[in-house]
Amino acid sequence: MSLPVLLPLLADGEFRSGQQLADALGVSRTAVWKQLNRFAQQTGVEIESVRGRGYRIPGGLDLLDRAAVEAALSPAAAGLLRELDIVAAIDSTNAELMRRAQAGASGGLACAAEQQSAGRGRRGRTWVSPFAGNLYFSLLWDFRSGAAALEGLSLAVGVAVARALAGACQVQPALKWPNDIQYGGAKLGGILLEMSGDADGACQVVVGIGINVAMPREAAGEIDQAWTDLRTLAPDCPSRSELLAALLNELLPLLAGFEAGGFAPWRDEWLALDAFAGVPVVLDTGARQMAGIARGVDERGALQLETTTGMQSVYGGEISLRGAG
Repeated sequence: MSLPVLLPLLADGEFRSGQQLADALGVSRTAVWKQLNRFAQQTGVEIESVRGRGYRIPGGLDLLDRAAVEAALSPAAAGLLRELDIVAAIDSTNAELMRRAQAGASGGLACAAEQQSAGRGRRGRTWVSPFAGNLYFSLLWDFRSGAAALEGLSLAVGVAVARALAGACQVQPALKWPNDIQYGGAKLGGILLEMSGDADGACQVVVGIGINVAMPREAAGEIDQAWTDLRTLAPDCPSRSELLAALLNELLPLLAGFEAGGFAPWRDEWLALDAFAGVPVVLDTGARQMAGIARGVDERGALQLETTTGMQSVYGGEISLRGAG
């Protein structure tokens, strides 16, 4: 018996008897009970059991559905997506695609998970990943010209994510340099790029995206900053599958064309979404702190920091940015 077969039977939140589940799966009721208990313990998802009625998941689950994702892809995105993997649980979608890249996989591969056990944000932070609550997915893409041609890519990815959320949910987020998606000062999502191969030549980049869709309050206790989710901002936001398709529709053409055009065509849109434009900030590199006023980014994606000694260009890396004071 596998979860991909069992969970859709309970995803609508209605009761299903143990016998119904057992008959549908061709196993014993005891096997159903053991599987559901194991699933609840591993994921934290509540399974309600009522004698005479059976089992249900209160509120149901918004499971990712490959057919629904593929049906909502634009022709351009469908032509660029070579393979879509949807898994129930994984350590990290980024880590999985890095493994696939090292094993010889080519670009155009996407991996999405219902849950991550070791999801990561920047600077090694844990990315809270409740089962079927949010979106966790990564894209693998091939580039020919090394790291220099990829300057500003994470910022352009932020613009693409913002476009997708505005179109699908009518939620217009702001962008915090270099990798955060925000709304009203609270974190809505994040971006993590990792590269393998030749930094000066042919390389592969894994673009990881995490979006808070419906964050369970009990899981949010692990988050160490203000946060929000799409269900709070837009209760009528479409399913996670449709949202994943909307994101792929923006991200795949971006990746396909970025090496030729670079960040410059995306700069004005990024500046319009800049959450810290004209704001006094402190940059913490880990080794030192720099205070100044954020003045947007240049054509390469470098933060322009106005300091007492003049304008400083600050490039990507392990840098956090927060409002001064």
